[in-house]
Parts: sequence; C-alpha cells; structure tokens
Amino acid sequence: MEVKGEIYRVAGPVVTAIGLQAKMYDLVKVGNEGLMGEVIQVLGPKTIIQVYEETAGIRPGEPCESTGMSLSVELGPGLLSGIYDGVQRPLHVLLEKMGSFIQRGVSADGLDHNKLWEFKPVVKKGDVVKGGDVIGVVQETVNIEHKIMVHPDISGTVSEIKSGNFTVVDTVCTLTDGTELQMMQKWPVRRPRPVRRKLTPEKPLVTGQRILDGLFPVAKGGTAAIPGPFGSGKTVTQQQLAKWSDTEIVVYIGCGERGNEMADVLSEFPELEDPQTGRPLMERTVLIANTSNMPVAAREASVYTGITIAEYFRDMGLDVSLMADSTSRWAEAMREISSRLEEMPGEEGYPAYLSARLAEFYERAGVAESLSGDKGSITVIGAVSPPGGDFSEPVTQNTLRIVKVFWALDSKLSQRRHFPAINWLNSYSLYKESLNDWFTDNVAPDFVPLRERAMGMLQVESELQEIVQLVGSDALPDDQQLLLEICRMIREIFLQQNAFHPIDTYSPFSEQYKILKAIMKYGDAAQDALKSGVPISEIIKMESKDELPKVKFEENFDASMDTVLAKMDKEFASLRGR
Repeated sequence: MEVKGEIYRVAGPVVTAIGLQAKMYDLVKVGNEGLMGEVIQVLGPKTIIQVYEETAGIRPGEPCESTGMSLSVELGPGLLSGIYDGVQRPLHVLLEKMGSFIQRGVSADGLDHNKLWEFKPVVKKGDVVKGGDVIGVVQETVNIEHKIMVHPDISGTVSEIKSGNFTVVDTVCTLTDGTELQMMQKWPVRRPRPVRRKLTPEKPLVTGQRILDGLFPVAKGGTAAIPGPFGSGKTVTQQQLAKWSDTEIVVYIGCGERGNEMADVLSEFPELEDPQTGRPLMERTVLIANTSNMPVAAREASVYTGITIAEYFRDMGLDVSLMADSTSRWAEAMREISSRLEEMPGEEGYPAYLSARLAEFYERAGVAESLSGDKGSITVIGAVSPPGGDFSEPVTQNTLRIVKVFWALDSKLSQRRHFPAINWLNSYSLYKESLNDWFTDNVAPDFVPLRERAMGMLQVESELQEIVQLVGSDALPDDQQLLLEICRMIREIFLQQNAFHPIDTYSPFSEQYKILKAIMKYGDAAQDALKSGVPISEIIKMESKDELPKVKFEENFDASMDTVLAKMDKEFASLRGR
C-alpha cells in the first residue's frame, strides 16, 4: 500500500518527511523524481529517510511515497556474471538507459525478467516442500547448477510443477493452498537468511598465497581483515583472493573505493580466466561496484546487498568467498549519515553503534547446514583503510575484536617492494590450532612444525636486526649470521610472491611445503657444516642457495627443485670433505 507524505527537511542524503505512514526500513520514493530511499528513524509524525541517490535540487513540499516493502534483492538465475551498484541495479542496464553517468530516479530490476531459463523440476505433484527445499535446477553457467529453492517463509504440498523454458517471474510451481512459486525470490538485505544450524569451520580457504596459506590461514567459513595504508596492496591482495581461493562463488564488493580502481576491477575481471575451470572467472562472480563519488547511503547498503547474495548461494550448498573493499568507507558512510541525524558521536565521530554494525556483518559468515540440509559456507574478507596506516583507529580496532584472522599490511614493506606487504610479526590467525590436523593429513605430517619453526626464526631475526643496525651483521657470532641468512631466504623465497607472474601468482600447498622444506634443509646442513669448522662465508656463497629462489618461477617446479637440492647436497659434501 502506498501512503503519501511530503518532504519537510533535506540534509544531504537524509530527508525528513511528514504525513508518511511507514515502518522502519521501508523503501520510500522521495521527491518528484521518485528517488529511492529507506526509512531509518520514525519520530512521531516525522519520518527520517536515507536516500540512495544524490539529493541536490529536491526541496520541502515535494511528495514522498512509502512502498511498504523493505530494501530487498532479487535472487535467482542470472545473478552470476552480474555487475551491480549498491542497491542491485545492473550497471549495464543503467548504461543503456542513461549513458556513462548514472542519473537520478532510474530504477532497474536486479535480474533480467525477460530471459528464458530451462527449468528442470526435482519434485513432483503431491510432494510436501518447506522453506529452503529445492524444487528444481537451472544450468546457469557451464559449471554452476543453480538450485531453485522454496522461499524460507513458505511451505506446503505441490499441486502442479512445470518443466521447460521460463522467465524468473513465471510461475513454475503451485502449492495446494494456491501459493505460486517462481524461480526468483526477494529477500530483505538487513535480515540474515535462516539456516538449520551453524557448524565449526574445519578446512582452510586455500588461496595459493604462501604467506596466507602457510603462516596465517583463514578457515573456509571464517572471517579475516586486511588493514593497511594507501598503496600497500589491499586491492591487489583481495583480487588475488577472489581469483585463486578454492570457493565456487565469489562476491566482490567495491565499497566506496576510488573510481579508477573500480574501473580496473570491472575491466580486468571479465577477462580473467578461472584457474579451476579454464572458463571466464566472471561466470562464478558477482560484482557490486559502489565508488567513492556515489551517494553515501548506497555505499552503506552495498555491504548488505553483497552478503545477502552470498547467503543465497550458501543455501545451495556452495562455498562462497566475499571480499569487501573497504569496510572503512562503509563506516565513513555510517558516520556521515549519523552526523546528519544529529546523533551523539562516538570515538572519532563514528556512531556509537559502529561495533554492533560491523559485528552484524561479519557474523553472517560461517559454515552452515541450510534448511534443505546442504552444507555451504561464506568466508568474509574485509579490507580496512585506516587513515595514515594507524591501526589504533576505531574501525580497525572494532574489526579486530570480531574477526579471527588479521593480515596487517605494512607500508615499509611495500616501499621495499616486498609483496604481499603483509607484516609477519603483526599478523595472526586464530584458526591455526583447529586447522593443524587438516594440514597434517593433507599437506605433510611435518608441515605444522616447519611453519612454527620458520615463525620462531623470523621473530628472533627481528630482535637481532636492532643489534645489526647498531654494529653491523659482521659483528654477530657465526650462528647468528647464519640465522639472518636463513630468515632472508624465508622472506625472499617463501613470503614474497609476484601476483603478476603467470606461475608464481599461485602456489599450491605441495610447492609451499617443498620450498619451506628446502630452506630448512639448507639451514640444518649449514648448521652442521658450521659446527664442523666450515667458514660462514663459504656457506653463504653456495651456488645452490642462490638458485633456490628461481625455482618458484619454473614451470616444471618439481624437476627444478630436485636439481637444486641435488646440487646443494654435493656442495655441502664438498665443503665438509675439505
């Protein structure tokens, strides 16, 4: 039911209306152009609305209409390969309607209501179905079979089920009570989709990035944060995760990022090849593009739009990775809207409910058993952009209280051209203990001890570096000089990785283990040689040690590694036999 009111006050994206009968989070059409807005406060006769579009030019006295519906997304076949703005308007449709610049008051359906999809039923007349049950399937892309599910709030007995080619708004199933089911369902973005139960994450998200997989793994269904200053590599790291993580669906939210960065993503993603299938990566990707010059209210909504789409695919039993770049811009949008509402500010002007909103978002991640009994997961990885790289600011600190993995980007590492510029001393993962059994069973029995040994050596190295800066490395005992050399190998061979090299961009666990094992083999043999009286200078200038970094760039990795290790054995035997 549409109930009309009129605009009373305009303060940026926040509009106050009077005479409007609306509930919290109802969608509202604002002004003569029908701008999309959402009710965020009801104060007696006044209704406070946040508008998802630019409000310049609208004035008091213009009409407002409540639709009686919450901000919802359309879920169904056609989501994959989609590029949307923050409120699920397809950008290609907006381009056709408006050209290069998005204008106001233009609405567009989230899904194509005219495209035909081949629907194959999996239930029959007389079957009892309930919320979440699968009634049919659609082959959406070559490798993704889209399950058509009953809306979580609906149940009943099938009286008619069709098969054939239909649009997402055609009725494909009718229940005995007259309820008609389409291939598309709508879901309010601020309401988490229900599941039967949440499960404990037990498997790592395999990313192919050595420092992430090897030292600070995130569980599939877990949460991680990537905080870092400008230019430290947040976006490249997230794009690497989107491309290489072993999930079936990728949801990438560009939340308030610079327009040129988002343009790069939009131009690069359609051309990327999916390493799992050899098909275009976009066939299993949903992109939400909301740049920094777009209205702040839509930026605030984009995160909820993305997580709702991710939950829908999780309910099909699929593993989803969601990248939010960046949650700091989302928090800034909340801060701006909060100040327009004249709310009491919290730390650094952020609203007092900042922590609660961040928790609401990250808590929608996890491994879950859906209503139909399928097991799916959502792994949420949020980038944080602290001003000046200050990790003590509110968004970073509140995020750290919620997430279990912290990948701290360091501007000093990026200035030294060490990428990924993740500081191994400040980062951590709280999933290590629960994933150790998986690493032992699936990678190697000694992988966990190797990792812990490497981390221990890197920590000792950081302490020695303070002495080195004062007196130089030559003043250290031979065993400590050797430790510094081994740590340099760990940093330059294992931790550094070239995202733009066709081979080094992805490192499977088998290669990660062999690289770390080779470095430790050199370390053990060097220690033995040192004890037998071989000078440290002879050990450090071995040819095989210098050839080891090249192995990770070789197409035939195993053969190259075997060659280098064999040469290393000969060189050490030669040194000891002198």
